Amino acid sequence: MFVYFLLSGFGFLCAFAALPLLTGYCAVNYGRSFWLWFTLGWVLPIVSFFVLVALIVRGQLDQGERLLAEAKSILAEAVALKNEE
Repeated sequence: MFVYFLLSGFGFLCAFAALPLLTGYCAVNYGRSFWLWFTLGWVLPIVSFFVLVALIVRGQLDQGERLLAEAKSILAEAVALKNEE
């Protein structure tokens, strides 16, 4: 009986860890801190994910943010080409 509760609790924690990991992964991909969003994902699992998605969408819809990201990629390509020479 004890082993059943132990394994079911471990399974619950593994399943519950998926959302904080996903939140941290999304945060890293958009230039935010993994550990901050991973911790928020444990403390406020659903809320933190939707807040992060709202921040990402807001950044993607802002014309200035998109132009800045495009300029950064152009500069990174230029630096890479210069380093090849």
